[in-house]
Amino acid sequence: MGKGGGCVPSKKSPPAVDTGNAPVSISSPTTVAESQRRDIEVPIVTAVKLKILIVFYSMYGHVETLARRMKKGVDGVEGVEAVLFRVPETLSDDVLTKMRAPSKDDEIGEMSSVHELESADGFLFGFPTRYGSMAAQMQAFFDSTSQLWGEQKLAGKPAGFFVSTGTQGGGQETTAWTGITQLAHHGMLFVPIGYTFGAGMFKIEAIRGGSPFGAGVFAGDGTRQPTETELALAEHQGKYMAGVVKKLAQPC
Repeated sequence: MGKGGGCVPSKKSPPAVDTGNAPVSISSPTTVAESQRRDIEVPIVTAVKLKILIVFYSMYGHVETLARRMKKGVDGVEGVEAVLFRVPETLSDDVLTKMRAPSKDDEIGEMSSVHELESADGFLFGFPTRYGSMAAQMQAFFDSTSQLWGEQKLAGKPAGFFVSTGTQGGGQETTAWTGITQLAHHGMLFVPIGYTFGAGMFKIEAIRGGSPFGAGVFAGDGTRQPTETELALAEHQGKYMAGVVKKLAQPC
């Protein structure tokens, strides 16, 4: 499915290359061996890393913070790398100013074409909630993938979700559910994290975002920032997805 699934040895032997050495006497066994020696050109095979795209929308920075930590988790797995992308904004600058949305970091590029998804081996999609569903900006992005759907370019590729909500009942799980329908129609594989984070999934002494569906953060009124537990869960999800992508990329 993905790149980097292993090299298939060529059935053709590499050609011998004349070293240009002068002829030597055949009277000496040593010189005979030298005259028969040929320098073989051995092709250098550079391993191509598997690529996971972390595609997200973040108005106030909470989802972006999770995305950056998630990338750290992916990049920590040998043979896999993550690339961050924003989805296009649908609101005008005037509206964003009135909503007091901070300016976006130019370090993370905007996905200008959905065809960039074709080269990926896996995905992590992040978005805030709007009344228990994904934000309209993310919905618009998925709506723009109709050509990829028609050509089945994303079928069989794994993907996971991470979210941000304002409150505990704001949709940590339902927001992720609204993304599953997108994957189903593309024929993609939904990869939840389940309870693989271990004890961190069971602690209830402090407020924590995230669920078996994926990492998450509670934003409150917008001033609350992700806790270390929420960030650690995001990093874990990155590592977990990287491991799944590696397994799926292995040759049969």
